[in-house]
Amino acid sequence: MPYYIKFLFLIFCLILIGECRKHKSRKRRWSGAVESHKHGAPLTGKKIVDNTKSHKVKTDHLLRVDDHDFTMRPAFAGPAVPVGVDVQVESLDSISEVDMDFTMTLYLRHYWKDERLSFPSTTNKSMTFDGRLVKKIWVPDVFFVHSKRSFIHDTTTENIMLRVFPDGHVLYSLRVTVTAACNMDFSRFPLDSQTCTLELESYAYTDEDLMLYWKSGDESLSTDDRISLSQFLIQKFHTTSRLAFYSSTGWYNRLYINFTLRRHIFFFLLQTYFPATLMVMLSWVSFWIDRRAVPARVSLGITTVLTMSTIITGVNASMPRVSYIKAVDIYLWVSFVFVFLSVLEYAAVNYLTTVRDGKDRKLREKAREQSLSLAREQSLPCTCGMSHTGTVMVDGDGTYSEADTNSLAGYTRADAPEDTPEKQEHMVVHLTLDNESTGTKKKARFRSFSLMQNTHAIDTYSRMIFPGSYIIFNLIYWSAYC
Repeated sequence: MPYYIKFLFLIFCLILIGECRKHKSRKRRWSGAVESHKHGAPLTGKKIVDNTKSHKVKTDHLLRVDDHDFTMRPAFAGPAVPVGVDVQVESLDSISEVDMDFTMTLYLRHYWKDERLSFPSTTNKSMTFDGRLVKKIWVPDVFFVHSKRSFIHDTTTENIMLRVFPDGHVLYSLRVTVTAACNMDFSRFPLDSQTCTLELESYAYTDEDLMLYWKSGDESLSTDDRISLSQFLIQKFHTTSRLAFYSSTGWYNRLYINFTLRRHIFFFLLQTYFPATLMVMLSWVSFWIDRRAVPARVSLGITTVLTMSTIITGVNASMPRVSYIKAVDIYLWVSFVFVFLSVLEYAAVNYLTTVRDGKDRKLREKAREQSLSLAREQSLPCTCGMSHTGTVMVDGDGTYSEADTNSLAGYTRADAPEDTPEKQEHMVVHLTLDNESTGTKKKARFRSFSLMQNTHAIDTYSRMIFPGSYIIFNLIYWSAYC
């Protein structure tokens, strides 16, 4: 038993000796590497320490952020802090007529001096920081007046830059997208020009504490030449500034970014004006259609009226519900009136034609009755419809023929010769149906009757009045709004 214990103890001692030797050799290798690195010997495959990550002085200590109270503005209780502003417009994203607003993306930069942030520098170079330092120092509280929505871009990090110069001057820049209200006047729509304004103002500091101004005047606003909109032409950008008064808080400096937009008319010519004009011209086609073709003229009139209603509804659907008349409303409603009048014109033509046909029918029936009564009194056949002066030879069998009786024109029944056996089979009757008619009057009456049979006089006048009136309206409209 003691032999086994001795043997195990011996093995344990050998293991301890081997581990001690390995530890000594590893320590010898690491110490040799450090010594060679100190003497400039290269290290292959070894991690090199980045000395740029180890600052001798922290930023907070360099700017003395903890030594000052940055909840107060610079030169507190002293004169107003001048804060210069400049803006670079990156894009004008959209203009909404329905919501009366616009969306713009811009770079907003502020310039001021805060001596609390000054630091010693031999090279006079500035230091640039991201948005994390902004939360520790004082920055101007500029906001957008009449803005509906706005946000600072945060991809991939917050788009905020802070640059501090050794003498304490500060540049604070951020990238913002803002949607602001724009009071639009649509009285000349779509031949209008709109002027929209983006307003900047300090929220808390009055003009006695903070003086907001454009850093370089009109040159403080710069735009990208590639900015364009589908429906508008950007005419110009310009800046202004003035004081704004609030009854409860006082006077504030306010900066304005003004831009003028002129609407492109070609889209509305294709989508609104040309279709409306074609519908009006199509309604005139009914003036050349026979007045007896009731289905053709009625269907054409109803189709044009419904089409004009659809055009008016489509235009108003994309517009705000304003309480005044727009230029496009004048054109569309006048066009609608022309189309509607063409339907009423045919209604008048149809009514007058029906009345005239009724009167003609009554006259024919009355003439037929008079002819029949005269024929019964004289035992003569009816001469209804005869429109000339002549003589009718009535035979004994009831047939009659027309002959020249100039020699009997002045005879009466008593003057006529007595019947002879040779002439008992014939009876000569002289009927004068229209003693005042002449050849010229008969031709004029025939022409007028033919005209009334083919087209009504109202259709004839409408062919000239409707196009002429619409052309005059267009000349007045386009000369007034263009």
